[in-house]
Amino acid sequence: MNGREFKDFYKILGIDQNASDAEIKKAFHKLARKYHPDANKGDKESETKFKKISEAYEVLHNPEKRKQYDMGRQYFSSGGFRPGADFEWPFGTEGGGFESFSDIFDLFGFGSKGKRQDSYRGNDLHYKVKLSFDSALKGRETEIKARVKDTCPTCSGSGAKPGTGPTTCKHCGGRGVIAQSQGIFSLSRTCPSCMGSGKVIETPCSQCSGSGIVGHDKKIRVKIPAGVEDSQTIKFRGHGEPGIKGGPPGDLYITTEVIPHPVFIRNGSNILLDLPISFSEAALGAKLEVLTTNGVVNLKVPAGTTSGKIFRLRGKGAPKLHSSSNGDLLVKVKITPPKKLNRRQKTLLQELGEFNDNLRHDLHKKTKK
Repeated sequence: MNGREFKDFYKILGIDQNASDAEIKKAFHKLARKYHPDANKGDKESETKFKKISEAYEVLHNPEKRKQYDMGRQYFSSGGFRPGADFEWPFGTEGGGFESFSDIFDLFGFGSKGKRQDSYRGNDLHYKVKLSFDSALKGRETEIKARVKDTCPTCSGSGAKPGTGPTTCKHCGGRGVIAQSQGIFSLSRTCPSCMGSGKVIETPCSQCSGSGIVGHDKKIRVKIPAGVEDSQTIKFRGHGEPGIKGGPPGDLYITTEVIPHPVFIRNGSNILLDLPISFSEAALGAKLEVLTTNGVVNLKVPAGTTSGKIFRLRGKGAPKLHSSSNGDLLVKVKITPPKKLNRRQKTLLQELGEFNDNLRHDLHKKTKK
């Protein structure tokens, strides 16, 4: 059904197709109270159900509309209707209370049939781009080499050999459709010879073989914005394949693959950095130079700092996408003891150890309880 679901109003209201007017009204009021927006504030699913219930009741409680619905429902359910076919309503030009034939098609979940279009929107393009950590932060221009489809320059998209042109389809007489009667309904389907255009090409263009479309290589330059993250997809409107026969172009979608940095870790617009500090720097405090993505800044570490403490440097993180502000740099200090000690260092630490508090005293007391 062209991807659209048949609207069974009886099923929506939970009633039999032979239900009386009173039963229809009773079912509607029961469901309306349950799914009314005032009783389900902010619940989109309930709001959608309420609209479907109201639509079903609007048709089924109206005798004339219900009669027309039942006739069409029986026909559609028998498989007599095929999406894409022209449809002639046999019960009067006014559609039995419906304002237009499009209302009748919408009633059963189908859109009205449109004419075959000659121009087409270009296809979307999808590509992956690998970026360095720095390029993802600052943005950069990149060039995509793509194989795209475009209107044939030889025949200007007609598909016919230059100097010739399409001729009227003999199968449908140029109408693009073939009439077919099924009982009281009159249907017309798309002509299989001309695919609804009413024209056929007897002498096709040699460059495009009659399709009116050719493929060619194209270079597309785009600017990756500052602040993109790994696996993020960016849409570049109008940078896809050109439209066919004057149609609008498609879009370009680029998914980023950011190479990890050896020091920095990205977390949204924030950047994480593990900073090793010595025992003496942690105990006595220190003013340290910290590397950021835009140079070096000073960080004051207070005396008595413990390992794992995080310092926030505001505005020193990654740019926020499509914004003039930045995230923060989160510096996590890690007390790192020396791997090798000389005799002097050992002596000093041993002397210092004599003044250490018993850090595990409270832990031992709690264990004995």
